[in-house]
Amino acid sequence: MFKSILVVCRGNICRSPVAEAMLRQQLPHCRVSSAGITALVGEEVEPKARQLAEADGFEVGKHRARQLEADLLAEADLVLVMSDDQRREIASRWPSVLGKTMRLGHWLEQGNGQDIPDPYRRSDAVFLLVHRLIARATREWVGRL
Repeated sequence: MFKSILVVCRGNICRSPVAEAMLRQQLPHCRVSSAGITALVGEEVEPKARQLAEADGFEVGKHRARQLEADLLAEADLVLVMSDDQRREIASRWPSVLGKTMRLGHWLEQGNGQDIPDPYRRSDAVFLLVHRLIARATREWVGRL
């Protein structure tokens, strides 16, 4: 049973805070948090990502980006990243957490897995696509936890 989930992306302002909010709402018995590999520390959720999240009833207004650190990884039972590249980067810096680090999109594409692309500084259409992927991916995880 997972009690603590850490969601990780690059800047901690688009993907991971939205996934954090979705998982937190669907898994009220878990402690869910997020961080960024190269976080834009202190920044709020990117406005396009926030608009989509709030339109679906997810609270992201209090979020402030924070940097991924060893203690956050150590405290988590499960670490969900957005891409294989991020998983490899975490494994190279903190090898002891590789076994509990998986892609958020692990269960997508009929179980073959899928990276969740970074929408930062991209079009509204890309933000919508990414939002929908995150929603699908979090539902898949919730169904398996």
